[in-house]
Amino acid sequence: MTVESVKPEAPAPELREPPRAGGGVPVLGHGWKLVRDPLAFMSRLRDHGDVVRLKLGPKTVYAVTTPELTGALALSNDFIIAGPLWESLEGLLGKEGVATANGPLHRRQRRTIQPAFRLDAIPAYGPIMEEEAHALTERWKPGETIDCTSESFRVAVRIAARCLLRGDYMDERAERLCVALATVFRGMYRRMVVPLGPLYKLPLPANREFNRALADLHLLVDEIVAERRASGQKPDDLLTALLEAKDENGDPIGEQEIHDQVVAILTPGSETVASTIMWLLHMLAEHPEHADKVRDEVDAVTGGRPVAFQDVRNLRHTNNVVVEAMRLRPAVWILTRRAVRDTELGGYRIPAGADIVYSPYAIQRDAKSYERNLEFDPDRWLPDRVKDIPKHAMSPFSTGNRKCPSDHFSMAQLTLITAALATRYRFEQVAGSDDGTRVGITLRPQDLLLRPVPR
Repeated sequence: MTVESVKPEAPAPELREPPRAGGGVPVLGHGWKLVRDPLAFMSRLRDHGDVVRLKLGPKTVYAVTTPELTGALALSNDFIIAGPLWESLEGLLGKEGVATANGPLHRRQRRTIQPAFRLDAIPAYGPIMEEEAHALTERWKPGETIDCTSESFRVAVRIAARCLLRGDYMDERAERLCVALATVFRGMYRRMVVPLGPLYKLPLPANREFNRALADLHLLVDEIVAERRASGQKPDDLLTALLEAKDENGDPIGEQEIHDQVVAILTPGSETVASTIMWLLHMLAEHPEHADKVRDEVDAVTGGRPVAFQDVRNLRHTNNVVVEAMRLRPAVWILTRRAVRDTELGGYRIPAGADIVYSPYAIQRDAKSYERNLEFDPDRWLPDRVKDIPKHAMSPFSTGNRKCPSDHFSMAQLTLITAALATRYRFEQVAGSDDGTRVGITLRPQDLLLRPVPR
């Protein structure tokens, strides 16, 4: 018998410590850069490495800078939804909503809400989306100035409320939501990048304003749930599903969970869709050549009749315009995760409990992933070109088990609204308009004011 020698396995490569970004200051660390110019700061981090250590106040945070590693992060069971972003959002969303929950609770909540967003369920919302998109264009008068912030929030909230909560929520509630969200999201971003907890409990004017806005948001949700209960109606919508949902023991889910779920439907969803509509309006004004191509495509598909939901799947250039706008101006520009155990990412050591941050804005504008990366080019999403874009370099609705369940719902309404707007009007910025980027937990124009010009 021949005894063959067996080579011992090569030892696993030693994990490295990620490099630390420069430019931190005492107490605040890199938080001051995230307050002063966060988009530029996050966009430059890839120059320092695939994974980079940051200091946010007293905390060490790990920034991931490449498409490959953001995909690995989203798909790995070693990381959960947690960290500075989600801790700041808990003040709005609570701990029992689908956006912030983890584990079995999150899986059960996804099962409850998913039927409302199935691909075969979306056409039922078509008539409402059409009605709201055309009502938006009918409400505007040629030559008047449009406040794009309030108008975008109004249509986003009305579509969400009428489709998912079957509520006839008038403009007053949309306006309340618009005003309150602007204050709440600004305050949450400040709390995320400069985590000085006790200071935010002091009765300072900014803290009082934040608390008032947050209270009004929760009051709005209580009104919606109370109205449905009082009506005794059970339409086939998401709110009925929540009111009839059962927990793991077969008992009705608690009032707090219902409240938190409705908050998650009305607030982050409306905020992100409204922000995207604002950027699409900006795009129509800044790139009239693409607005004309959208108009021409709609005319070719519809033969001159008003654009309808059934046309959306054939509006390929319009869809690419929406995707390209989301690439350059993602509403959600920063996301965080937390390591649940000692692990590795890209060959770097990530300790248990560590917070990880990454920026879709930086990933989606990276010159290493995109040719002419800062150019608005919807044709980059044509089949013969999209294959050159790295996997995970464009994930506007995230990926893995945290992918936004309303991705098809959102894309349908955004494409339909863009088609309706470009067919009816050209847009011009007016004096006093500020199209600079307002950075909070989401991105939107500071104060975009446009004049519609009939075609």
